[in-house]
Amino acid sequence: MAAQHRCIAIVGPFQSGKTALLEAILHRTGAIDRPGRAGSRVGDTSPEARAHGMSVEPAFATARFLGEAFTFVDCPGSIEFAHDLRAVLPACDAAIVVCEADERKLPALELTLRELEAAGIPRLLFINKAETAPGSLRDALALLQPASRVPLLMRQIPLMEGEAAVGFIDLALERAFIWREQAPSEVVALPDGELPREKAERYTMLERLADHDDALMEDLIAEVEPQADRVFADLAGELRRGQAVSVLFGSAEHGHGVTRLLKALRHEAPGLPETRARLGVTEEGAPLVQVIKTLHTGFGGKLSVGRVLRGALREGEAVTGSGGGTARVAGLTQLAGASGHRVPEVQAGEVAGLAKLDCVATAETLTTGSETPDALAQLPAPDPVHALALRVRDRKDDVRLSAALTKLAEEDPSLIVEHRAELGDLRLSGQGEMHLRVAVERLASRFGIGVETEPARVAYRETIRGPAEARARHKKQTGGHGQFADVALAVRPLPRGEGFVFEDEVVGGAVPRQYIASVEAGARAFTAKGPLGFPVVDLAVTLKDGAAHAVDSSDAAFQAATRLGLEEALAKAGPVLLEPVLAVSMAVPSGATAKATGLVTARRGQILGFDARPGWSGWDVVEALIPEAEMTDLIVELRSATAGVGTFTTRFDHRAELTGRAAEAVLARQPVRRAG
Repeated sequence: MAAQHRCIAIVGPFQSGKTALLEAILHRTGAIDRPGRAGSRVGDTSPEARAHGMSVEPAFATARFLGEAFTFVDCPGSIEFAHDLRAVLPACDAAIVVCEADERKLPALELTLRELEAAGIPRLLFINKAETAPGSLRDALALLQPASRVPLLMRQIPLMEGEAAVGFIDLALERAFIWREQAPSEVVALPDGELPREKAERYTMLERLADHDDALMEDLIAEVEPQADRVFADLAGELRRGQAVSVLFGSAEHGHGVTRLLKALRHEAPGLPETRARLGVTEEGAPLVQVIKTLHTGFGGKLSVGRVLRGALREGEAVTGSGGGTARVAGLTQLAGASGHRVPEVQAGEVAGLAKLDCVATAETLTTGSETPDALAQLPAPDPVHALALRVRDRKDDVRLSAALTKLAEEDPSLIVEHRAELGDLRLSGQGEMHLRVAVERLASRFGIGVETEPARVAYRETIRGPAEARARHKKQTGGHGQFADVALAVRPLPRGEGFVFEDEVVGGAVPRQYIASVEAGARAFTAKGPLGFPVVDLAVTLKDGAAHAVDSSDAAFQAATRLGLEEALAKAGPVLLEPVLAVSMAVPSGATAKATGLVTARRGQILGFDARPGWSGWDVVEALIPEAEMTDLIVELRSATAGVGTFTTRFDHRAELTGRAAEAVLARQPVRRAG
């Protein structure tokens, strides 16, 4: 039987050391000569990742360990790039969750674990930077358990030399190991005095395992030492069934604990058969591929990164996507960071880049069969929380900008591009300030397009406070037929949200029937830009009376007269500015709730209330109403107040009058309408 090829996601909070762990794994397995430093790692290949010292997209690398192949996917840790993680997870067999024994970072860890729980991904927890927090390692289980709804199972305890951790005792093997810099740990005799602690901690581990193994529970009660094979079988079974999360520790930077982690993956992590079962994929059938990332390379064009779930895929084969598109695979590339090499074929379990599948999107399922496959995973775009208006520095780049943004949105579906004709804005929305900054930097580095950014503008409206009337006459005589129209108009405000209403109260045919429609058309056209310079809403216009000329009256004349009459009437009716107000639902750790409510009140917002977040212990949801104009940097400050984990959703709620200095500031930026 051929050795299986597993796909393992490396996930965890921002700056937990995921990329360093990937480097340590690749070095330990001989895939690279030496682990890279920040800025030169396999996972730090893009200029944006290196500039900001953080992963901004998944990185792929394959290694072999004890005869088995693993493709590791180093996923970004920032909440702003979580959409990439959601695309990758369905096709993975398991995940390594990299974290720290740091209470301040528990909310970020909880977000990561929730993503894995939602996707049903088995996982190991690797506590990184163990050499800097030995004291916390002793209490790591109690510290980290609140972040996981699945029981954590401590597999190791630290070996101490003074105040420093120098190795560990493996509770399953009952062996002690001393760490060696960038090398496998050395097995040593169990130090004097450690046996009682080892026995107590091992018994605790076995008790957890016995929760799902009655025979093991009977052995413990009878004080019978379980066989090692049974212990490891239980560890593997509970990991694969999602009943427990094994916890190991070490240091990615120094290569500590990496070999034990790899052995746990090799012996205990599920493989492709379990992943197929989770996704509802049968073993027999046409080749099947799950697309987990889309890339646009500088010279090779579009690359769809996918994992082969069944069968084998060959270069040149035609594939059909779950979105209905059909294309031919122009090439296959096995990836290693920014580099890769062409291969003629990829087998089940392997991950590769599929070239020139222009009609295929991230999260689609592909097959070589003739029928359109069902999608194995759904990837709805999250609601945006931050937006910018873009403007090219060089006008000649206008057309190129649209094409470049389309490619960026293909790579990252959580980027949303909108042309807002009313405001004259090209709006780019996403998951945070860094998310959009990276997108703008990619426009420059990858496509050579420089853009200026500014806060996205707000779609203000105007209405009137009271009724008013006006009479207007449009009359011109320029030789031949002239222009004549006379209208008497009344205006009144409507309840908020009613829009526009036109009423005809003309009697006696003072305005001929064919020109009634001209007056309505003129009134509707006028509402596109009222006296304050914004679209007019919640307005009723009534045609009361008028006059026409048998020869000189026309559609254009009555529309012109209507515009003149409405200019006068609305000026007398108390025009007022309206701003959109959003209903905002903020999810934050409970310790930051007071800060979140302070952000609302500082933005002219209204707190509607807050309550515990359903299903999230230690989190709150704050409900509020906030003017859209005050939302510009809310996500930046909310993330700052919540150690990077706070977020919100919004929906339009209503429009409210805007007066005082805030209104004056808006009007000062808006050219007002000229009469005539």
